[in-house]
Amino acid sequence: MRRIAVVFSAVFASLAASAFAIAQTGAVNASKDRQIHTTIKDLMVSIVDPSADVVWNASGTIVDQDQGTVERQPKTAEEWLDVRSAAVRIIEGANLLTTPGRQTAPPGTKSETPGVELEPSEITALIGRNRMGFNSFATALRDLGWEALQASEAKNTDALLDIGGRMQETCEGCHQAFWYPNASAPYAGGR
Repeated sequence: MRRIAVVFSAVFASLAASAFAIAQTGAVNASKDRQIHTTIKDLMVSIVDPSADVVWNASGTIVDQDQGTVERQPKTAEEWLDVRSAAVRIIEGANLLTTPGRQTAPPGTKSETPGVELEPSEITALIGRNRMGFNSFATALRDLGWEALQASEAKNTDALLDIGGRMQETCEGCHQAFWYPNASAPYAGGR
């Protein structure tokens, strides 16, 4: 009986090791099979920033001379679905930001605010020297996207207001660390 248990243990250990090796090979091949056609700038302009705008605009109060006080919040099922969809795009856009090998901007792109924002090649170098820091900002953004998804499903505008504030801090922190690290104060022209 003891011999059967030993043989069974050896077979089980061998199968487990084989399964692990196959899983690792699959993970390596999956990352090799991914083709990257877009840049960080493409993701930010096309996915992340417009989606963050939806979350930021989903909650708050506006005081206007002509209209008075206006409470911003989704009112229809379609508006809540828009917030939910934006949260999903933030989650997945943030995941895409962490893809190794993704360039900062398309070739030939120049800084839109020279002297404030670094040139794309300088941003790429900074990210390369601190990839863990960059990925931690992307992870924080992804987690906030998850919170926004949950808040949209609960139709919780107070939570969206809080999440939007923390999202702004996360975005600005990343931009200050990698896009305009030499600026003495946050760049007032954008996030």
